[in-house]
Amino acid sequence: ALAKKPLLKVANLSDIFTGRLRSEIPDCITAFGTALKDKEHLVELNLSDNAFGADGLKPLVEFLTTNRTLQVLKLNNNGLGITGGKVLAEALMTVHEKNVAENKTSSLRVVIAGRNRLENGSAPDLAKAFAAHGTLTQVWMPQNGIRMEGIEALAAGLSKCNGLESLNLQDNTFTKRGCRAFAAALPSWPELKELNFGECLLSSKGTILLSRALAQGKNTKLESLDFTFAEMKEDAVLELASVITDHLSKLTKLELNGNQVEEDSAAIDAIRDALAKHDNGEALGDLDDMEEPESDEESEEEEEEEEEEEEEEEEKEEEEKVDDELANLAAKLNMSDVDSRK
Repeated sequence: ALAKKPLLKVANLSDIFTGRLRSEIPDCITAFGTALKDKEHLVELNLSDNAFGADGLKPLVEFLTTNRTLQVLKLNNNGLGITGGKVLAEALMTVHEKNVAENKTSSLRVVIAGRNRLENGSAPDLAKAFAAHGTLTQVWMPQNGIRMEGIEALAAGLSKCNGLESLNLQDNTFTKRGCRAFAAALPSWPELKELNFGECLLSSKGTILLSRALAQGKNTKLESLDFTFAEMKEDAVLELASVITDHLSKLTKLELNGNQVEEDSAAIDAIRDALAKHDNGEALGDLDDMEEPESDEESEEEEEEEEEEEEEEEEKEEEEKVDDELANLAAKLNMSDVDSRK
């Protein structure tokens, strides 16, 4: 039936494999891809909420690399894992290479890939693909277990997408290190309207870095901001209030629940005043899960633990790089040894 729909624009195939054995799904995906790959009017493909994993994504590669009109790709909650993330990134890079060879601009605008356990293992590959396309306006990758190294890679890759309007990385792990990377990227997005960094362990100092980036005045179109459960303390909230006053007149939705500031504090009052200045007095969301402010001693201990964790993460990354270099060197030596025996 799909093959006989030459004018098809949107293919919504979300949540359609209920009751199917996982082993049956790849053949189904292959059939869908074959039917859709020549659809010149197709702009959106939605395969969300189908638990097909990387094995189900692989049969879609031919479609992804053949159809050149696709603008919106929705792969939310597919259980892709690191392998699936790499498969997707490689397919997107193949499309980019074809575009370059044919002197074409990428048609891709939206990538939604939340709840897939993409993790650090595939985040850098996806970041490279996003940068290569450079045309993305919406990227949603919440709940993917991505940590600081992967977050840094995504910040660098997405900074090349100057038309970005909506970014959702909710429930990944930033810490101050990830915030520093995105603080550097924020001025690259003058069209940004929605930013969701909720539940990302931003840290109070991290949110200050983000606020100071917003204070550069490059993101004046921002309408929605989520810093929930970010460990923000009073000084960080006051910093944000100042930014709202001076630069965020269009902010109509602000989520700060779950931070370490009392609801009736001077900092929250400053936020309300800043929003009211722009006639956005109703923008602030519920504050029913605010945490008690930590003592100075607790804050210092927490910061020390965070710094130690970041150092351990960096040391681990360095060790992995050294291991990779040694493995590559060993492989080259083995090849040289084989050649010398010929």
